[in-house]
Amino acid sequence: MTDGSRMSSPTVAAVRPAPPGTGESGRAGWHRRAAALPLSYLAGIVVVGFVHPFLPSWRWLAIHLLLLGAASNAILVWSAHFTAAVLHSRTPASRRGEAARLAVLNLGVAAVLVGGATPARWVGVVGAGAVFGAVAAHLWVLAARLRTALPARFTITVRYYLAATVALLTGVPVGAWMLVVDDDARPRLLLFHAHVNLLGWVTLTVLGTLLTLWPTVLRTRMAGGAVRAATAALPTAVAGLGLLGVGLLGWWQPLAVVGLVLLAAAVLGCARPAVAVARARPPASFAGWSIAAAVGWLLVAIAVDAWTILAAPAAAAAADRFGVVLVPLLVGFVAQVLVGALSYLVPMALGGGPTQVRLRTAALDRWWPQRVVMANLALAVFLLPVPAYLRITTSLLVLVALGQFLLPAAGLLVASRRPVATGPAVPAPATPASGGAPPMAAPATPEARGGQRRGAAVGAALVLLAVLAGVAAQRVAAPAGEPVPAGAQVPATGRTTTVAVTAKGMRFHPDRIAVPAGDRLVIELTNADDRRHDLALATGPRTAVLTRGGTARLDAGVIGTTVRGWCTLPGHRQAGMTLTITASGAPAGAPPVEAHGGPTVDAMADPGPAFAARDATAPPAPPAAPAGRVHRVTLRVQEEVREVAPGVRQRLWTFNGSAPGPVLRGRVGDTFEVTLVNDGSIEHGIDFHASALAPDAPMRPVDPGQSLTYRFTAAKAGIWMYHCSATPMLHHIGNGMYGALIVDPPDLPAVAREYVMVQSELYLGGDAQPADLGKMQREQPDAVVFNGYVSQYVHRPLPAPAGQRVRVWVLNAGPSRTSAFHVVGAWFDTVYREGRWLLRPDDPGGAQVLDLAPATGGFIETVFAEPGHYPFLSHSMVDADRGARGVFEVTAP
Repeated sequence: MTDGSRMSSPTVAAVRPAPPGTGESGRAGWHRRAAALPLSYLAGIVVVGFVHPFLPSWRWLAIHLLLLGAASNAILVWSAHFTAAVLHSRTPASRRGEAARLAVLNLGVAAVLVGGATPARWVGVVGAGAVFGAVAAHLWVLAARLRTALPARFTITVRYYLAATVALLTGVPVGAWMLVVDDDARPRLLLFHAHVNLLGWVTLTVLGTLLTLWPTVLRTRMAGGAVRAATAALPTAVAGLGLLGVGLLGWWQPLAVVGLVLLAAAVLGCARPAVAVARARPPASFAGWSIAAAVGWLLVAIAVDAWTILAAPAAAAAADRFGVVLVPLLVGFVAQVLVGALSYLVPMALGGGPTQVRLRTAALDRWWPQRVVMANLALAVFLLPVPAYLRITTSLLVLVALGQFLLPAAGLLVASRRPVATGPAVPAPATPASGGAPPMAAPATPEARGGQRRGAAVGAALVLLAVLAGVAAQRVAAPAGEPVPAGAQVPATGRTTTVAVTAKGMRFHPDRIAVPAGDRLVIELTNADDRRHDLALATGPRTAVLTRGGTARLDAGVIGTTVRGWCTLPGHRQAGMTLTITASGAPAGAPPVEAHGGPTVDAMADPGPAFAARDATAPPAPPAAPAGRVHRVTLRVQEEVREVAPGVRQRLWTFNGSAPGPVLRGRVGDTFEVTLVNDGSIEHGIDFHASALAPDAPMRPVDPGQSLTYRFTAAKAGIWMYHCSATPMLHHIGNGMYGALIVDPPDLPAVAREYVMVQSELYLGGDAQPADLGKMQREQPDAVVFNGYVSQYVHRPLPAPAGQRVRVWVLNAGPSRTSAFHVVGAWFDTVYREGRWLLRPDDPGGAQVLDLAPATGGFIETVFAEPGHYPFLSHSMVDADRGARGVFEVTAP
C-alpha cells in the first residue's frame, strides 16, 4: 500500500488487546493514574485563576502549571504510547521505567514551581535539572525503540517526538539560568526559552501526533499524502525553529521572522491533508472541534508573533509585548489541544468494552458546542483592547469551560477505580499494517445537529452576558459622570454625518469637525501612531483604547452645540490630543459641552470611627550580612479607587494597591531584585533612585499584562525614592506611583520608635477618577498629605514614649512642593539628609526643620521631654493647612 492510497489510522489503544477488567491493575489502571497527572495541573490552573490576587507570581505559576506540568506529563505518557503503537513494538511487561521518569519529572516540576514563586531560586534550578534528566531519559527510550524497530509507515511520528524532546532539552537550561541570573541578555534568553519550549516541545509533538490521531478522532480514513506531507514538514519545522532560536539570541529580527514563517509553512503543510479529511467528514465531537480551534489559534499566534518581533525596537520591548502572543498560544493552542486530545484518549485508554467507552466519551462531550464556542469567543474578546473588567469576565468563562471538562474527567478516573460490567474486550483498532479501517460513526441526525446549534447559541449568549457584565462593572468602578446630550439645543434632522479621524503624532487629524446642527455624528477613529490612544467626548461616548492600526467606530449622537473630545490616556490630552466638534447653524449662545469638575477637600473633616490610618511604623532593619543579601520584591501595578480625604475618592495608580507603595529596607551592599508586574490598563515603569545603572532597559515602560525585572545593588545609604518611569512622570507620580526605599547608614543605632513619612500632593480629578494633570502643570494641589491621606495622623495620632529616642524618616515624593518637616514642641538633635549627617546628639546645636526638595529624603531624631500631644507638619504653612500634618501622642515610658 503506498502513501497515496486511502489509509486507516494506527491504534490509540494498547498494542495488545486489553484484559477484560479495568481495575487497579493493567493498562486501564496505568492510564487512570497517568491521566490524573495532567488533570491535576489543569485543576491547579483553575485554582490560580480564582486566587491570583493573593499570589505574587501567579502568571508565572499558571504558565508553568500548563506547560511544564500538564502538557509535559501528557507528552511523556502519550508520546511513549503512540511510539509503541506506530512502531508495532511490544508494550513493556513492567511500567517501572516509565513511572520512574514521570516521578522524577513531577518532583522537578514541583521544585521549579517553588523556586520560581519564592526567593529559594536554587530549588528551581535543582528542579530544572530533574526535569532535564527525566526528559533526556525519555529521549533515550524513544530513540532506542526507533533504532530497534522494524520499518514502519508512521515512523515519522516518532521523529517528530525526538525533535520536540531535543527542543525542550535546549530550553530547560536557559530557564534554569534565568532563575538565578538577571543581566542585559535576559530579554533575549526569555524569548528563546519561551519560543523553543512552546513551538518546539509542544508544537512538534502535536504535529507528529495529529498525523494519526486526527483521522481517528473523526473516525475516518487518513487522507492520501498525509504521511508524505508530514515527512516534508518536519525538516522545515526544525530549520525554522533553529533560525528562530538563533535570531532571538542574536536579536536578528529578520532571521527570527524567517524562522516563524518556516514554522507556519510546516503547520500548514501538515494541516492541508487534515483539512481535506475534515471537509469530507466534519468534526462532530468536542475533541474534533477543540483540536481544530487549537491549530487555528496556533497560526494566529505565529502571525502576531512575527509582527511583534518586527515592530519591536529592541529585544526588551519584544519580551515585554510577548504577552499578546503568549495568551493565544497558551490558552487557544496548548490548553485546547491538550483538553481536546485527552477527551478522546482517556475514555479509550480506560477500556471496559465499547459500551463503557461510548458512555465515557459522552460524559466528556456533554454540552461540547457550548464549551467550544464559549471558550473561543471569550478568548477572542479577551484579546481585544477592552477595559479591565471585560477581561475579567471573559477570562472567567474560559476557566468555567476548563472546569466543565475537568469535573467529568475526574469523575471518570474515580469511577474507573471500581470494577465495571464488561462486554467484549476493546480490541486494538486496526493499524495501517493490518489494512483495516477504524470504526465509522453514523452521521449526525437532524435532532443532534439542532442540539449542537442550540449549544453553540448558549455559548455565544454566555459570552454576550459576560461582556455586558464587564461593561456594567467598569461603569460602576469608574463612573464617567452624567453625560450631557449633544443635541439638546436643536431638533434632530434624521441625517448622519460620518467623519474619519486619525490619531497620529499625538494629535487627532482632523482636530476640528463641523457638523450640521441636528445631524447625528459618527466618528471612525484609526490609530496610526506607535502609542496607544482612544477618544472620549465630554458627552459620555468613548472608544476602546487602540493599539497601532486599531480602528473604532464612535457614535457621538445628535450634535446641537460645541462638544470637546480628547484622548484619555495620561498626559495625552495635555500634550494636545484634543478634538472640537462644532454644530453649524446651532442657536446663538449654546454653551459648549465640557468635562465635569472635581471634588473639594476639607482638611479639617473627621474621617469617622471606622477609619484606619496607614501604619507609619518603619519596617525593621534586616540583620547585617557579610556579603550582603538579595531582597526579592514583586511590585504589582494596580488601579485602585481609594479614599484620600473624608468623602473624597481618587482612582489611584498604585504599587501593590497603596499610595505610597510599600516601604522597602536594606543595608549598604544589599541587592534588590524587583519584579514589576503591570496589572493596570496603561503602560507603567519603575525607577529606583538608589540604583546606579543605565535606565534604558530596567526603567523602560511596559504595557498592561507585561512585567520586567529590575536588579541593582544599594551602594549608598539614605531614604531613596522610587516611582513610575512612564511619561508623563508628573502624572504618574502625582496619581500615586511612588514609594520609599530605606538603606541604613552603617552602624545606625536602634531607637524606641521609628516612623516613615512620605509627603506628596493630591491633584483631584472627578470623583473616583485619576488625578488632574492640568492642575499638576499649574501647580495647584487640592491637598498635601503624609502617607497618602489628608490629616490622617491628626485623627489617629502616632504613639511615642517620653524620654526615649524617636526617629522619623521623611521622603518628599512631590511631585512639585517643597517639604519643611517640623515637630511643634520639640527640637531635633539628630539630622541626616541626603546621605550626610548634618547633626549628631553630641553636637552643641539643634535643628527645627528638615527641609526637603521634591525627591529628597532623610531622617530626624528627637527625645520628647514630657507626655503630651506634639503636632508635626510641613512648615510651609499653606501645605499644613492642606493636610500635611499629624500628631505624636507622647505618653510616659
